Amino acid sequence: MLKFPLTRVTCRVRDGGAVSSCATSALCSRNDVTLVPGDPVGGDVVVRNKPGPHSPHLRVHQERGHAVLEFHGEIDILAALDIIPALDAATGLPGARVVLDLRHIEFFDCSGLRLLYRARRRVLAQGGRVHLVCTHPLTLRILRVTELAKVMPPLSSMDEALGRPEAASEYS
Repeated sequence: MLKFPLTRVTCRVRDGGAVSSCATSALCSRNDVTLVPGDPVGGDVVVRNKPGPHSPHLRVHQERGHAVLEFHGEIDILAALDIIPALDAATGLPGARVVLDLRHIEFFDCSGLRLLYRARRRVLAQGGRVHLVCTHPLTLRILRVTELAKVMPPLSSMDEALGRPEAASEYS
């Protein structure tokens, strides 16, 4: 734990090559560094490292300029609660290009549908694009019955999603 006087501390965080800054006049949280105002009288600032969101049900990685959210295992209410922080971190960026990959799931219920709607809403609100990749027959049926397939047509391969110039998210 490091302590600095509150007056002139600036947080510089490297994020994929870019450097961002934030002043410490208020609570500042950016990526894996959090600046927390200490004793208001003494004016100290404590710098702590915090790990990024992690879930065994969601693997997030970059591929061809897209954030790929690869869902794994059983996506139920408990998994959804575990997934939300990582999903929100990946879908809240301006102009994000996101692929939701459901090829590795074993079970999918209404909690999973809420995650897909949440991701779509967040990406579109930031002017981004989103694609859905799904090949599992039962999951495809759920997407059709709930009409999510109308607003986010499922694609059959990652190549199809990563190579598409126009986003499936542009359907309203």
